[in-house]
Amino acid sequence: MIAHLSGTLLSKHATSAIVDVAGVGYEVAIPLSTFYELGEMGSPVQLRIYTHVREDTLTLFGFKTARERELFLHLISVNGVGPGLAIKLLSGMSADEMIASIRTNNLVRLVAIPGVGRKTAERLVVDLREKMAALSSPALEEEFAAQAGAAAPVTSEDQMRNDALSALANLGYQRSAAEKAVKTAIDEGGEVSVELILRRSLRSLAKT
Repeated sequence: MIAHLSGTLLSKHATSAIVDVAGVGYEVAIPLSTFYELGEMGSPVQLRIYTHVREDTLTLFGFKTARERELFLHLISVNGVGPGLAIKLLSGMSADEMIASIRTNNLVRLVAIPGVGRKTAERLVVDLREKMAALSSPALEEEFAAQAGAAAPVTSEDQMRNDALSALANLGYQRSAAEKAVKTAIDEGGEVSVELILRRSLRSLAKT
């Protein structure tokens, strides 16, 4: 079982990355929270890995921190939550937001994520509420603000818009809703990046 990868980042997308380890490229499914933390292509990268084996496939799921991986493992332990849905959950909100939503029984916030129905949200709360205490930490709002203001690679607004729309579509959001959220995110102004547009868009979509 692969539990850790350390190598060079060959490519990254909102939902996946390819890591070169001694000449072998491993494709890894990732949540947006990990995508935000990855460096530029060609930079060194380390990911905690969960290896998911089925009869016909072997899929690697990667996380920037051990805490994210542990939260992922808790999520897939819930009946009805597979690895794909767990990645969507971790992409729809940060680890801190997820932990807080489960501990405070915030079903509205949980069902705002595509693919999460009320019954699934209720199972998450019932099964994991007590377990979340061990993963809890202070809010990371200041760190998020610092990350949002970090320098981003220069790219055209159209390209950033398309990349953000593609990521939201992969997460299950309807095209019309995604386009509206992305437009609103860009219209907020300031120096934008794909990561910042996605953060703003997800925040907007969670309110609808």
